[in-house]
Amino acid sequence: MRSATVLATGVAVTTGYLVGSVPVAVLVGRRHNLDPRTAGDANPGYWNVRLHLGARRAAPVFAGDVAKGVVAGLVGVLAAPAGAWGVGYAGVGAAMVGHAWPVFAGFRGGRSILTWAGGTCVLSPLAGALSVGLFAAVAAAGRFAWGARLGVVAFPVVQLLVEGPHRTAATGALMSIIGVRFALAGRTSRAEVGRTGRTPRREGRERPGSGPRGTDGGTST
Repeated sequence: MRSATVLATGVAVTTGYLVGSVPVAVLVGRRHNLDPRTAGDANPGYWNVRLHLGARRAAPVFAGDVAKGVVAGLVGVLAAPAGAWGVGYAGVGAAMVGHAWPVFAGFRGGRSILTWAGGTCVLSPLAGALSVGLFAAVAAAGRFAWGARLGVVAFPVVQLLVEGPHRTAATGALMSIIGVRFALAGRTSRAEVGRTGRTPRREGRERPGSGPRGTDGGTST
C-alpha cells in the first residue's frame, strides 16, 4: 500500500508539474502579437491577457488554465490507491507550481488561481459546484472579479462544513502556493520601481478607453 501510494504520488506530481508548465497565456498572446510577460503588470495569466485582448480572445487562457488543474486532479485521483486522497492534492499542487514556475517558459508564470480552481473542483466537487455557482451568479451581474474572489473564499468554508478539517487543511496548503506567488510578485514589482522609478500598471486597473468594457477591478491568475 505504501509503495503504491509513493508511486502514484510520483506519477501525479510529475504529470501535474508538466501539465501546469504549459504556458497557455503566452501561447494565446503570441497569436495576437502580445507577450503578457512584458505587458501590463507582466503576469502571464488570464486577467492580464483579458485586459489587453478582451474577454473573447482571452477565453482560451481561462479554459486552459482551469484545465491544467482538472487534468492534474483527475490523474491524482485515478492513480491513488483506495483511501490515499492526498495524492490528488499533491498532483494539483504540482500543477500550480508548474503554472507559477513553468519549465517550458523560463520559470516565469502566473499566480495559479485558475489552476487551483480547476483542481479543487475535482478534489471536492460539492464545494466546487457551490463556489462556481456563486462566482457565476456574481459574474453574471457584471462583477467578474468580485465573483472570483467570493468563489475562492467560499470554497474552503463549504469544504470544512461538508468534508471536515483534514481535506480543508490540504486546500489551505494549496492556497499558500498562491500566497507565495503573490508575495514574490510584489517583491519583484518593488524592485522594478526602485530600478526604473516607474510603477507597473496593476491588473484590473484599466486606463480610460483600454481593455474590455464593463469590467471591474481584476484578480491575477
